[in-house]
Amino acid sequence: MPSVSSRVIRFHEIGEPLDVLRQERIEIPDPPSGSVRVRVLAAGLNPADWELCRGFMPGTLPRGIGYDVAGIVDAVGPDAADIHRDTGADREPGSGTVGVGDVVFGTADFVGQPSAGAADVAILNSWFRVPDGLDPVRAATLPMVVQTAAWTLELMDLHPGVTLLVHGAGGMVGYAAVQIALRRGARVIATAGPTFTADLEGFGARVTTYGEGMPARVRALTGGHDVDLVLDTPRPSPGTLPDLIALAGGDPRRVVTISNHEEARNLGARVNIDELRPGLTPPAVLLPHYASLAAQGAFRLPIAKSYPLEQWRDAVHLSLAGNPHGKVVLLPGQGG
Repeated sequence: MPSVSSRVIRFHEIGEPLDVLRQERIEIPDPPSGSVRVRVLAAGLNPADWELCRGFMPGTLPRGIGYDVAGIVDAVGPDAADIHRDTGADREPGSGTVGVGDVVFGTADFVGQPSAGAADVAILNSWFRVPDGLDPVRAATLPMVVQTAAWTLELMDLHPGVTLLVHGAGGMVGYAAVQIALRRGARVIATAGPTFTADLEGFGARVTTYGEGMPARVRALTGGHDVDLVLDTPRPSPGTLPDLIALAGGDPRRVVTISNHEEARNLGARVNIDELRPGLTPPAVLLPHYASLAAQGAFRLPIAKSYPLEQWRDAVHLSLAGNPHGKVVLLPGQGG
């Protein structure tokens, strides 16, 4: 299998994303053992991409952005079929082993490769067949958001009948967490702006706005009672955690954040990445399951806007603006 030429979006030094990211053309090699190479149809962008640029999870440079990918398999690495067969991915129909020409979604190897999913061609270290009825672009919105939301709720020991407050449910992790928690039998209160209020209420959540007066509005929905658990999902918003802890009966261990890391640690609240561990539902079970639900219309993530790859700067700018109202997606197959 020969290497193939590809445009890639990557960075060679740490800094602000729009300062350090650049578009280059490189050769993408044959996929190594346990991986596949795809022609990228869509790459979903996440706030974590910008934290990588700023130095989160430091590693060998250059490195790429775009963890979430959907594409057409053009090469399969040694042992890839056997490794994937053993992951349990075949628990969902159509999610088992794949071959050249199959349409898959999954995660780019942004640690082991000098580029990632924001490219014409990418190496995936985890992949699953896109189920019938699901647009590959929609599939490319799922991996990071679903894993973050589902694993964090799992760490919180969410169970039926619990009252959960999802703070920042207009962001994609919060939006997904509302749907996942409701499917698990929780009673969900969500804070969000007007853009997704109707969606969240349609899922079955009770919704109020965030900002000044939020604690009183939440207590009005609970009849004055505390909530059992709080999931804090907005981008970093210093100063909000004390109110969330108060809503959880003053117990900081009932509050988990995905973003306000240092403030949470200082206050005794929990940080999801501090607790990630073996034994959580593996991606090979989780992602095919939610892709199947998405194909049935039973789970979804909105797309704010999609861009051809050469308009990556516009995509980054929209995502960095802080409130894109949905996933931002790059479509390498479109445009130049």
